[in-house]
Amino acid sequence: MVLRTPPRPQAGAPTVLKIVIAGGFGAGKTTAVSAVSEITPLSTEEYLTEASADVDSLAGIEAKKTTTVAFDFGRLSLPDAPVPLELFLFGTPGQDRFVDLWYDLSRGAVGAVVLVDTRRLESSFTPVSFCEDIGLPFVVAINQFDGAHRYLPEQVRTALELPTSVPVVTCDARDPNHVAGVLLTLVDHAVKNASASRVRHAPPTTLQDA
Repeated sequence: MVLRTPPRPQAGAPTVLKIVIAGGFGAGKTTAVSAVSEITPLSTEEYLTEASADVDSLAGIEAKKTTTVAFDFGRLSLPDAPVPLELFLFGTPGQDRFVDLWYDLSRGAVGAVVLVDTRRLESSFTPVSFCEDIGLPFVVAINQFDGAHRYLPEQVRTALELPTSVPVVTCDARDPNHVAGVLLTLVDHAVKNASASRVRHAPPTTLQDA
């Protein structure tokens, strides 16, 4: 069997990247994907019922009526980025009981955006720990809900015990420009993380290599 080299992408063709939009229950993941997607987003929202009352706390988000039960999907093209990009966005369900599905959605992803709701900050620890455990580069985006207290990024960094290497930004998940800016921050962070990883794992230079 002859192995064939895959064809090179045409000049100017965008780089296709998979990105995970993670976060706690009600953090705004579906809203973010819907706000920025250039296609009609695929959504698996279902109405909350009394059957989930014991496991899906609505404290602080009493107005929430639906929840994602599988994933959200959207697509965003950024032809004017320094490198033309086509981003495939996968929003995860927020509840901890769906962690097994998070592994499937994260496979092949370049990184993740972890949306944070400061009204329910405790719900952010599981998605942050998940990204850290599987080595997935991520940025934290503080979703500024109407009426919620405004915390500085460094205050949220301290509360979540994040290293300085993890970018923490603010955003409004309803605003396409805000969401696109967060996604570009993630891509830049993932590229830098990959470059640093290559340097750490590069074989030592010898005199013979010189």
